[in-house]
Amino acid sequence: MMSEAATAVETKGLGSDGGKADLDSLCRGLASRAKAAARELATAGPGAKDAWLAAAAEALAARSNEILAANALDVEAAPGMGLNAAAVDRLTLNAKRIGEMAKSLREVAALPDPIGEVVRSSRRPNGLDAVQVRVPLGVVFMIYESRPNVTIDAAAICIKSGNAAILRGGKEAIHSNRALHRVLADELARCGLPEHAVQLVTTTDREAVGRLLALPEFIDLAIPRGGEGLIRRVAAEAKMPVMKHYNGICSVYVDEAADPEVATRIIVNAKAQRPGVCNAAETLLVHREVAESWLPGAAEALKAAGVAIRADEKARAILPDAAPATDADWDTEFLDKILAVKVVDSLDEAVAHIARHGSSHTEAIVTRDLAAARRFVARVDSSAVMVNASTRFNDGGQLGLGAEIGISTDKYHARGPCGLVELTSTKWIVYGDGQVRE
Repeated sequence: MMSEAATAVETKGLGSDGGKADLDSLCRGLASRAKAAARELATAGPGAKDAWLAAAAEALAARSNEILAANALDVEAAPGMGLNAAAVDRLTLNAKRIGEMAKSLREVAALPDPIGEVVRSSRRPNGLDAVQVRVPLGVVFMIYESRPNVTIDAAAICIKSGNAAILRGGKEAIHSNRALHRVLADELARCGLPEHAVQLVTTTDREAVGRLLALPEFIDLAIPRGGEGLIRRVAAEAKMPVMKHYNGICSVYVDEAADPEVATRIIVNAKAQRPGVCNAAETLLVHREVAESWLPGAAEALKAAGVAIRADEKARAILPDAAPATDADWDTEFLDKILAVKVVDSLDEAVAHIARHGSSHTEAIVTRDLAAARRFVARVDSSAVMVNASTRFNDGGQLGLGAEIGISTDKYHARGPCGLVELTSTKWIVYGDGQVRE
């Protein structure tokens, strides 16, 4: 049984043969309904939001056959859309993955509700009580590619933080996302939440994204998740703030005071544990004092993990079998088992290299020298800096947020992994008893 909210977008023609002529009015209607839902959702209590998360988790399991049948259509069409094996794997759902999505809903329900939290308060000399509290942002427009689980994660985090969500997944997952959205939407009204609190853009027409990005009167934040091309398009076209990172060119610096075993363990994990993600290491910088003694063993460990090395001239003198690094390699997010390696003369040179070639995402230093660690942390301007730990820990779940909607390398409003708190703003509430300003 489809709810009115789930039916509305699909039956009005978004993405149907005659829908393109009315795309502007359809997108405006979608956004205006989200804005109205956001006003209601802002006053919803944590009980209703958590009840919806729990009900949606149960519904995922109960309606898994419906979801899997829809997903099979996407998987069948995937080769014709040019998806490689890794992309098809990300697209594919099964009972285990549906169970994991249900688990993520329950985990979000267990997190503290940030709305209404008192950030700070004070009593002014004139007797006014000033209180700053957390409030929702309003409407979040999420644009993402062919990973159906993002539909669940984004909806969960938006609703828990009191925000209405407009979700636009990739065309490769259109059938899966429609099925998942129906499950989510059908539980909203039953739990006392506005029926348009979670809406899906079901058209595959790329123009719909541009139309929605031009509606700042309705949409408060856009979040693109996907390749650099998608993110740059959204950043260029959006009339509202965008939470983003363009790419993840992350570096590990092995200092002259590094523990050799620790350094090897960290670089292998940072590069090879999951190379296709934004917090995987792409560059290894090694202090010249330890390069000759440490690099050969580290290279063997990386080779055993399937990593190909591209090295600068100094590193190739130690690793003659390595391919020569090009200038472009230092600015490339490989998203593969490829690592660019450079020998540096000092910590300062490592920091300068990161400033020139990095993407302000995640960097790590391996050292037993506390002063060196402090210098590195103070001078490297990234969303997360690790000391004797893998870059792979720049992740909301790993850093205690419980869930995240993405990683931001911007400096305004939110930076690093963005969870529930990062999808809130604040407002001041001032209590008086008749005071006027002199």
